[in-house]
Amino acid sequence: MLAFDAFLIEHRLFGVVLGVCVFLIIGLFHPLVIWAEYRFGVRSWWGFLLFGAMTGTACALVDSLFLSACLGVAAFSSFWSIREVFQQRGRVAKGWFPANPRRKTDPRQPKNK
Repeated sequence: MLAFDAFLIEHRLFGVVLGVCVFLIIGLFHPLVIWAEYRFGVRSWWGFLLFGAMTGTACALVDSLFLSACLGVAAFSSFWSIREVFQQRGRVAKGWFPANPRRKTDPRQPKNK
């Protein structure tokens, strides 16, 4: 057990500090999804998949229980963000969020078939 983990467990702070980190990680992904959809469109889901796979792998390889838990939360927050990017496209189409004017296809316009 690493010194940081031992300190948190000894002083009964592990759950509180982990809860704060989980709150911050999840809170970080909300604006990140909005930014990624605005900047890259739904193609950004590949980045979330790659980041989730990397942090999920790192989660299994680190020795620290605390760091492993934080990486696991980041991995699954990233995987959840894939779904959110596609839902964000729908929110932009409804006009709830601004569309990127530089994008060639406006999500508010119906697709021609």
